[in-house]
Amino acid sequence: MRDFLAEDDRALLESHGLASFDALWALKLEAVDEPNVERGGWSSVFRLELGERAYYLKRQSNHLTRSLLRPLGEPTFAREFRNIQRYQQLGIPTLQASFFGSRKLAGERRAILLTRALDGWEDLDSCLARWPQLDAPCQTAIVRAVGELARDLHQAGQVHGCFYPKHIFLREQDGRWEACLIDLEKTRPLLLGCRDRIKDLEPLLRRAQRMGSEGMRALLATYLNDESAVEPWLQRLHQRRMDKESRA
Repeated sequence: MRDFLAEDDRALLESHGLASFDALWALKLEAVDEPNVERGGWSSVFRLELGERAYYLKRQSNHLTRSLLRPLGEPTFAREFRNIQRYQQLGIPTLQASFFGSRKLAGERRAILLTRALDGWEDLDSCLARWPQLDAPCQTAIVRAVGELARDLHQAGQVHGCFYPKHIFLREQDGRWEACLIDLEKTRPLLLGCRDRIKDLEPLLRRAQRMGSEGMRALLATYLNDESAVEPWLQRLHQRRMDKESRA
C-alpha cells in the first residue's frame, strides 16, 4: 500500500517537514500513555500539535493482526486505516485520517497512522460520569445521537466490534448533538442480521446503565425507529448478557 497523505493536511505537514513516513517516525514526542506490547510487538500514541491544529500520531512495530485474507499478519493500523476509509465512504461519522504508511525492514514491520484530534468532542463515558448533572433536554439529545449513530452503522452493513461508550465521541454543534466512532480495528461486515446487531449493541447498553431504563428504551426506540419493537429487543439483549455471564 502506498503512503496516504490527506490533501487537507498536506500543506501544514509539509511546512513542518512532517509529510513523510521517515519524518513522522523520527519525531520526538512524549507518549500519551503506556505502550501496548501485545501481539509480539509494540504500539504507542502521541499527541502532535502544529499551530492551531492537533493530531494523534500512532506508531507501531511488529504489532500485527491476522485474518483469513492475511494469514501472515499485517499492522493493526493498516486495518484501522482501511476501516476509516470504509466508514467515510459509507457516511458513518468517524475519525479523519491525515497520514498512513507502513514499511518492511529486516525482521520488522513498522506502521504509522496520523489522525485529526477530536478536540471539542467528549466521549460518552465522560458524559455518563456526570449524567445526573445533565438536564433532561441534554440527556435526551445525547441518547438520540447515540441511537442514530448505532442505526447508521448497522444500516450501512457494519459491525463495530467494540461498541463501548469510550469509543463514542459527542459534541454539540449549532444546538444539535452529533456522535462519531473511533477505534475501528475490529470492524467487520454485518453478516448475521439481528444476531450481529444484538452482539454489537449489548456491550454498549451494559456499560451505559447510568442512562437509566428510560434512557435505554429511548436509545433503542431511536435505533429501531419503532417504539413497539423495543421490548422484544430488550429481551434479546438481556438474554445475550445472561448467556455471556453463564460462560464466564
